[in-house]
Amino acid sequence: MSDRAFYVTTPIYYISGSPHIGHVYTSVAADVLARYHRANGSAFLLTGTDEHGQKVAAAAAQAGMSPQAWTDSLVTKWQAICARYEVRYDDFIRTTEPRHARQCVEVFERLKQSGDVYLGKYAGWYCTNDETFWLESKLVDGRCPNPECGREVQWLSEDNWFFALSKYRDRLLAHYRERPGWLRPERAYNEMLATLEGGLEDLCISRVNLDWGVPLPGGGVMYVWLDALLNYITALDYGDDGALFRTFWPANVQLVGKEIARFHTIIWPAVLWSLGLPAPQRVFAHGWITIEGQKMSKSLGNVIDPFEIADRFGADSIRYFLLREAPFGSDFSFGEEKVRLRRNGDLGNDLGNLVKRSLAMLTRYRDGRVPARSPSALGTRFETLGRRIGAQIDELGFRDALESIWELVTALNRTIDEKKPWELHKRGDEPALDALLYELCEGLRWLAHAIAPFMPATARGIWAQLGLEGEPHGAWATELVWGGLEPGTQTKPSAEGLFPRIDAPA
Repeated sequence: MSDRAFYVTTPIYYISGSPHIGHVYTSVAADVLARYHRANGSAFLLTGTDEHGQKVAAAAAQAGMSPQAWTDSLVTKWQAICARYEVRYDDFIRTTEPRHARQCVEVFERLKQSGDVYLGKYAGWYCTNDETFWLESKLVDGRCPNPECGREVQWLSEDNWFFALSKYRDRLLAHYRERPGWLRPERAYNEMLATLEGGLEDLCISRVNLDWGVPLPGGGVMYVWLDALLNYITALDYGDDGALFRTFWPANVQLVGKEIARFHTIIWPAVLWSLGLPAPQRVFAHGWITIEGQKMSKSLGNVIDPFEIADRFGADSIRYFLLREAPFGSDFSFGEEKVRLRRNGDLGNDLGNLVKRSLAMLTRYRDGRVPARSPSALGTRFETLGRRIGAQIDELGFRDALESIWELVTALNRTIDEKKPWELHKRGDEPALDALLYELCEGLRWLAHAIAPFMPATARGIWAQLGLEGEPHGAWATELVWGGLEPGTQTKPSAEGLFPRIDAPA
């Protein structure tokens, strides 16, 4: 990754109903990236809600509300889920905000000036549910080809504005072939490359028979997907050539679900190039969370309520499970029993008990005060841990990073079992006991730093029990150096463990 200011985005979430655990998955991944880069420099995390389009207008009408009132009533849930899971965004943009609409019109005019936007007649099939235009050759039994949708499409014939997407096919092909890591994982890359090799049609970018959207000069509204994509630069004040835009664009990582990869990796870079802007450095189209092998769907009734599951298991437990259970990018199954086992095992037995017994022994043998520094084999063994975890986070290898962290958790637990501090005390080997107790406390300080991007509340809890103020801070290059914990520090262990056991329902 570049060493400049780091910019990461979530997809702009479609404001239909309430957020589910899949939205949390993407947002937490973005938050981990942002937290890590803030600790080591600077970062900007953007998220928000997509609030225009025919589907929103229809849902609002069914609820007996105006589209604006309807979206206003829903957006607080999306902001609340970020708060519940401590997703620390720098901006939350709504596509109904005046700042966004104004810049969308400016972009439209710039696209016209580039010669890539022209007037024409659209006659073809449109899926209202997906807000997507489809060629007849792509339909499946006359229906929307999106396997998540499959709904009936409607025939549209309108005089609209078009974007010359086909003009950029060769450049897109070259971009893909020269940068095989630009779109990840490989599954998504291969799928989009095949789409490009099959040819591109120009894109209709306006609707004349719809008024819920960004109004365009001369009538009609902007196509909802173009409107949505532009949020990634309007939030940075692109239209005003703002300082944020100059600092953070191009984005380092744009996270999307695999079902919307086409919009972000074919349409989006072409629009950016038409504006004379660089494409994002990387797009990552992650997989789906499934329930018994089926993708979560409101129609199937298998959606996991992210508020309720966090209330029962704790937000940090869910953050950990989502990023530890499977490699980021692949589909994986979500189950409450799996969450419970991870919480009781990895978090309770491994990490929680390590913190509790380490600080309990320090209290028993040294009145809770950190002893003097001494040479440590663990310090030597793990001296490159920070660099290794950082590289894994940069490559979105969140599972790998957590496994690396747990190597230290395991090593500290094993050190207690092998060195037996109670026997050192019994036989009066006070120097060896001091060395061991310092090693354990310093290891906990390291763990607080390392888990902070993944489990911020847990990191703060360990930090506070170590007698340190605030929360883990500072660049890893200077903080993850053995010996940073000051001797004499008075620890403040908690009587309650970090992760009290949760038993299975009867």
